[in-house]
Amino acid sequence: MDQADAASLHIPVLAERCLDLLAPALEQRGAVLVDATLGMGGHSELALRRFADLRVVGIDRDPRAIELAGARLAPFGERFTAVRTTYDEIDAVAREHGTDGQVHGVLMDLGVSSLQLDDADRGFGYAQDAPLDMRMDPTTGQSAAELLGTVSEAELRRVLRDYGEERFAGRIAAAVVRRRRTAPLRRTGELAELVRTAIPAATRRTGGHPAKRTFQALRIAVNGELDVLHRALPRAVDVLPVGGRIVVEAYHSLEDRAVKRELARGAVSSAPPDLPVEPESHRPYLRLLTRGAEEADAVERERNPRASSVRLRAAERIRPTPQHLVPASRRTAA
Repeated sequence: MDQADAASLHIPVLAERCLDLLAPALEQRGAVLVDATLGMGGHSELALRRFADLRVVGIDRDPRAIELAGARLAPFGERFTAVRTTYDEIDAVAREHGTDGQVHGVLMDLGVSSLQLDDADRGFGYAQDAPLDMRMDPTTGQSAAELLGTVSEAELRRVLRDYGEERFAGRIAAAVVRRRRTAPLRRTGELAELVRTAIPAATRRTGGHPAKRTFQALRIAVNGELDVLHRALPRAVDVLPVGGRIVVEAYHSLEDRAVKRELARGAVSSAPPDLPVEPESHRPYLRLLTRGAEEADAVERERNPRASSVRLRAAERIRPTPQHLVPASRRTAA
């Protein structure tokens, strides 16, 4: 895949809406945007074209994404910088590339990227047979095959239940353990077939591919996605100055719940409800910019199937975070 392929294959989800929400923060002179999930650089390219004075710092753990997005965005010169890391390092990235440790906007487009889904050899999908890998950074960490070969049945059941919301987590976990006694699972096709046979026949007829939730759960576990997200969200809010904005696109309920909780925490008073007067120090520090989670309309879903499950939330910082709400570890780091 070359630069042209990256641009043609990657259609950013709700791109104009994301930029409209970020615009009041990014239109000022010298603004910096952190694209915390760079992928193939679609959102970043549109932002750089729209805001003539903007600098974008793109974060991705996938070395192939850094390579492709870097080539795609090379025409923008020093206005674009790529950083290979996980996005829970956003505070360190802001200290190095922002102004006084702050940036004007943060964009997160969560989950697996188009680059990873479209490359069958990465093992993220169940539609084509491939090595059972699923690592976003294929140079480090445990692959899905290695996880399935070593994890206990109880832990696998928990992963499938908690990360995939899989009703038949127990049956699938037991089937994996039985299978690995005779032969390890090494291919996506083998896992997809095992899941298909493990769940009741009646269930297979509805709800899409029967292995969908299992693959989601394993991908999240292999990459520590929810742990990274839970660390990243408060840090992403921390790096925003007053007037800074954050936009997050989530694609399943586990991600969206985490985003909703973090933004809502900053948008309500932290004072006890029985206080007659709200102290200044307990007033909200975020203003929600969306009413609930926004979804893609029918036109966008038709144009870009990956928009079908998106849930978009956004907020603006309206005052510094009260010190009593900042954990001691983050106060020390700051």
